[in-house]
Amino acid sequence: MPDRALVIVPTYNEQVNVTRIIDAVLAQGPAFEILVVDDGSPDGTGRIADDRAAGNTRVHVLHRPRKLGLGTAYLAGFAWALERDFEYVFEMDADFSHDPGHLPRFIEAAANADLVLGSRYRKGKVTVVNWPMSRLMLSYGANLYARWVTGLRLDDSTGGFKCFRRRVLSAIDLTAVRSNGYAFQIEMSFRAWKKGFRIVEIPIVFTDRTEGESKMSRGIVREAIWMVWRLRWWALTGRV
Repeated sequence: MPDRALVIVPTYNEQVNVTRIIDAVLAQGPAFEILVVDDGSPDGTGRIADDRAAGNTRVHVLHRPRKLGLGTAYLAGFAWALERDFEYVFEMDADFSHDPGHLPRFIEAAANADLVLGSRYRKGKVTVVNWPMSRLMLSYGANLYARWVTGLRLDDSTGGFKCFRRRVLSAIDLTAVRSNGYAFQIEMSFRAWKKGFRIVEIPIVFTDRTEGESKMSRGIVREAIWMVWRLRWWALTGRV
């Protein structure tokens, strides 16, 4: 695997997980590097990441002054990656709900794709561990809703474990991306699809966090409900 891969991990109050996730990513092979995008975590997550970066050139940290949202954290990470020589750019959670052991499988799949998505609902098979039924139904229903409104034929368009080839991020106008919560995942895949890039899904096992607190909120849900209609309208009016 000669090309460099950057795993972007947004953090906010993840001091329990940040060292472990860094080590787990780096263990996947010498081509993998990690960028921690910390939103001014009051628990010292950013400082812990800085300590690791000081001793390892494959660890990078981007500090932001306050909690600014998931979408903008990834956009900042994408811009950082595009300024450097990375062929593969990943989105991944810091809480081990995404297994770092899957990372090499994304690279393998990217040999024949431009964007690789880790799917929790591949071909109707649910691979989610430790979620309450209410959360599972919300997530599964959101994917059906997004597919119906946008026409994006994905089993899991809301998932956040993804690998972009560099050419995808270069082709998308990142300044035009408007989502900031979980709708961000739908929007990025939708924009890639409308640009004609090939998207494939691979099955993953998603395990709910055991440390820290979930970032889900009613505002995030509301944004996702309305954003899919905006995406449909933007596509019809040539704005995507």
